[in-house]
Amino acid sequence: MPRPPRPSGGKVADQLRPKLPKLATFLDEAETDVLVYTTFPPQHRTKLHSTNPIERLNGEIKRRTEVVGIFPNEDAIVRLIGAILLEQNDEWAVQHARYMTLETMAPLSDDPTVSLPAIAS
Repeated sequence: MPRPPRPSGGKVADQLRPKLPKLATFLDEAETDVLVYTTFPPQHRTKLHSTNPIERLNGEIKRRTEVVGIFPNEDAIVRLIGAILLEQNDEWAVQHARYMTLETMAPLSDDPTVSLPAIAS
């Protein structure tokens, strides 16, 4: 039995339902997960769809690990990548045009630590 179109979404699933009912059902079940970005503030939404920050980070990890070549053990890899991640965190924390600032993230959380300033005065 075909479902009536939903006003809030589901148009893609409804179009697929006649020929691909399993896929349409999957899309129906995943709708809340797929649309979770809409719960973020509007100024974050344009940044959420981009994978550029993570791709840049992965590129930096690859570049730095290729310089080393062969690691003596797993701990050495963890130390290097951990240092890269800490360095990137510090870089993101002091950027003027941060990816997402604590100030704009604060309304999304009841956690009081989220509202703390990123840089202590």
